[in-house]
Amino acid sequence: MSDRARQFLPFDALKGFKEAIKKREKIKVDKIELSEDVAVELSYKLNQIKKGMIIKVIHYMDGEYIETHGIVSEFNETFGYLIIVKTEIMFIDILDIQSDELKEFTIN
Repeated sequence: MSDRARQFLPFDALKGFKEAIKKREKIKVDKIELSEDVAVELSYKLNQIKKGMIIKVIHYMDGEYIETHGIVSEFNETFGYLIIVKTEIMFIDILDIQSDELKEFTIN
């Protein structure tokens, strides 16, 4: 009976082929150069981040921009990175940060 059930199991004749196709489907984008105003606003937001905050970060990784959200588990100003859950994000790769806990940036 178990041999009969085995014939209905999914079969992948070319192991890893589907993953390779998915990788090739991604369109690589260039990293965006931040304007001075955006960089100042981003710096203002980074200065407010503390361990344990819930934030959403749009950042550059492996040729594309992705959105990572969750709890900040580590924030290291010395080496310029933060970790959201298990994702390490370098400050230089961040495009935007959003959180209900951050104060609004205003130009005076």
